[in-house]
Amino acid sequence: MPKSQLLELYAHGIGVVHEARLEFGPGFNVITGETGAGKTLLLGALELCLGGEGPGGRSTGATDLRTAAVFTLGEREIVLTRESSVSGRLRSAIDGVASSAESLRNLAHDLVVIHGQHDSLSLRQRSEIVRIVDASGGVSTDDLDHTRHALREALERRTSLGGNGDERERELDFLNFQISELEATAISSATELDETLDELTRLTALRDGQTSLVEVLDLLDADSDTAVLVRFSQALSRLPTAQAYNAPRQTLLAALEQAREGVHELATFTDVDAFDSSALKDLEDRATHLRQIARKYGGSLAQALSTLDELRTQRQVQLDATSLSAAIDQDIVDLQHRSRTLAGLVREARGRAAANLTTAVANQLPRVALNHASLRFHVDGEDGSEMQILFSANPGQREGPLQSLASGGELSRVLLALSLETANDDVVTVFDEVDAGIGGQVAQQIGECLREVARHRQVLAVTHLASIAAKADSHFVIVKSVTNDAVTTSVRLLEGGERVDEIARMLAGDEITSESRALAQQMLETPR
Repeated sequence: MPKSQLLELYAHGIGVVHEARLEFGPGFNVITGETGAGKTLLLGALELCLGGEGPGGRSTGATDLRTAAVFTLGEREIVLTRESSVSGRLRSAIDGVASSAESLRNLAHDLVVIHGQHDSLSLRQRSEIVRIVDASGGVSTDDLDHTRHALREALERRTSLGGNGDERERELDFLNFQISELEATAISSATELDETLDELTRLTALRDGQTSLVEVLDLLDADSDTAVLVRFSQALSRLPTAQAYNAPRQTLLAALEQAREGVHELATFTDVDAFDSSALKDLEDRATHLRQIARKYGGSLAQALSTLDELRTQRQVQLDATSLSAAIDQDIVDLQHRSRTLAGLVREARGRAAANLTTAVANQLPRVALNHASLRFHVDGEDGSEMQILFSANPGQREGPLQSLASGGELSRVLLALSLETANDDVVTVFDEVDAGIGGQVAQQIGECLREVARHRQVLAVTHLASIAAKADSHFVIVKSVTNDAVTTSVRLLEGGERVDEIARMLAGDEITSESRALAQQMLETPR
């Protein structure tokens, strides 16, 4: 049973296709119809469901665009939908659940491959070419993948330890510098800066008050007769001596004595020992240094003290890491050597597989009307993963990347030849324009090739050639009609006489003759 199969495709409001529903069968399915009827638009609807942009014209008039594709993948049924309002905004869903175009594209890889005039979805990535070559030659990269995974883990462990030896040494030197700077600062507490600033404020106030203090002392109690306390004493001496004045005299004498004690206390602040200018300078320097340390290590002294503890812990981790790194470094060296060795072996295996596949596909090229073309799988890179398909359409022409040099028809036929050699990939394969520029016996060969591929996987092809359409298991036709100056299309599955008529039309044009109908009947009856 095929790994994947396209069961149904629905399109509404896409270009001239007003509404179409196709229920595909297994094996080989073809879509035919007049030029401009909308065959390519149906493939555009499929591309939309696969997360692509689809055809250039999305919605016509006020009709909303809606597309849906129903696949089976093993035992699972998958429904992919895209729809757009007249504003043009596309919405995506998988099994009815809102999703994204990227999710559709990721899922499409396991469902379908489209070959045709708009390039091959399967070969846009180099990894897909590598996958094809590996599958064709049975190349296993398990040992290399495991070794590279182990190497990444070892490198991550070394990084977690602080990198390589030189990196750890530089980190350790920086840690030691920071720790020494903090330890040399000798922060006494988290509040030392506040305490220093308070003391600095106090001493600054004392310094700034010296001049005023001397002036006040001179006014209160100086040697001159004009000092306040001298005049106070002189005034008391003039009080009468009568006993009645003794009480107020004693009160005033006590006040005088108290005032002299206050003056004496103020005088102590003018003592050189009470104010040290060098202490003020030291406090200013200490406050400046503490501010710098606080700004550098977290914004506060509390954070600086916490940082010191963290730095000491980090230094110990680095010292411990040094003892562990030697073994890890040796593991890395061993894994790097093993990785290079295995990569070389994988490259050799890929080189052989690419050469064999080149020969096999070259043998298929005449069958797909590319008799004079050449094609080869070019392998490069340490493990051979830098691959590309090189192509030349004719002898003497330069060789270059397939998708740069091949026309749409040539590309489709090359990929048909490739599909003949990789048919066991077992995904739905769509061919558009595979019949471009061919006819006669060659077209019949193409039809046989498509049918051969369809024995292993479901195939869908858009064709203009009767000899290809006659090889199909299921045949759909798109019919264009004009009603009231409006162009619409319809699509249906052909059976019996209708299919004979369509094959006859493809042979003879719109005027079907008895001869063309007889030939069509013969082509359909030919063993397929």
